[in-house]
Amino acid sequence: MRTVSIVIPLYNECESLPTLMEAIDAVMEKSADPWETLFIDDGSTDRSFETITSLRTRYGKKVRAVRFNRNYGKSAALGTGIREAGGDVIITMDADLQDDPAAIPDLLAKLDEGWDLVSGWKRKRYDPLTFTIPSKLWNLVNSILSGVKLHDFNCGFKAYRAAAAKSLEIYGDRHRYLPTLAHWNGFKVTELPVPHHPRKYGRSKYGFGKFFNGVMDMLTLLFLRRYLRSPLHFFGLLGSGLILLGITVLGYFGVEWIVTGSLHIRPLMLLSVSAVIVGIQFLSFGFLAEILINMAPKETYLIREKIE
Repeated sequence: MRTVSIVIPLYNECESLPTLMEAIDAVMEKSADPWETLFIDDGSTDRSFETITSLRTRYGKKVRAVRFNRNYGKSAALGTGIREAGGDVIITMDADLQDDPAAIPDLLAKLDEGWDLVSGWKRKRYDPLTFTIPSKLWNLVNSILSGVKLHDFNCGFKAYRAAAAKSLEIYGDRHRYLPTLAHWNGFKVTELPVPHHPRKYGRSKYGFGKFFNGVMDMLTLLFLRRYLRSPLHFFGLLGSGLILLGITVLGYFGVEWIVTGSLHIRPLMLLSVSAVIVGIQFLSFGFLAEILINMAPKETYLIREKIE
């Protein structure tokens, strides 16, 4: 018999939590699987944690929680929730009532087919155009760059086998790329259409600005995937190419000087000198990156309190 952990990151969602927990309980009580709900309060400034405390009183040990000392972002909350989760299967979902717990059995059934990660696909969305248009563009670009063919990478409603979830290094804004990271780690990834509801409280913060940030983050991941352990391969290739190009052109001018006895400063000569200098700088960056690659400390998240 498997155990299920439902991880819910949240920030200022006190109005939604009682309704969400009631819906989860109604769905999971029909299952024979032992389960828990793990709320990760990402430094809420409203009464979210007090609401979770009251839910603990009502539902007992089915409710656990972690409260951050301040707001660290969704990736930090998801990463902490996955580390704290004790289930064989981990479900992640948002706390804003747009994800419908009624889809949890379908996600679990899809995992039973042999997949390691099942990502929700909000085929019919109830978000404003300022959200849906950049989201569609971002998903298209992400599919092309990552090689993972999904319609909705950023859907928070996902089901993981614990091994797949706990293999992910989640920080910064990596919550947008979890299917990609799992695929790169060798796990089997698919998607499943899930229902989506209009937001009842608050408003979405996604827009075109985050679309461009997402594309840049994807390019960063591609770079890190290939060159994280050997940055000199990247910087060295650029640097060596520029140095070779600059020396070749300067060599031509050197031969011309020897043959004609005269030498005139030309823009191409200045560009060649610049290419050599920049190439040396790239090589230096590569060597420094190799030295520093494992020296950067990881960010820590201050936890104010827990409900175990």
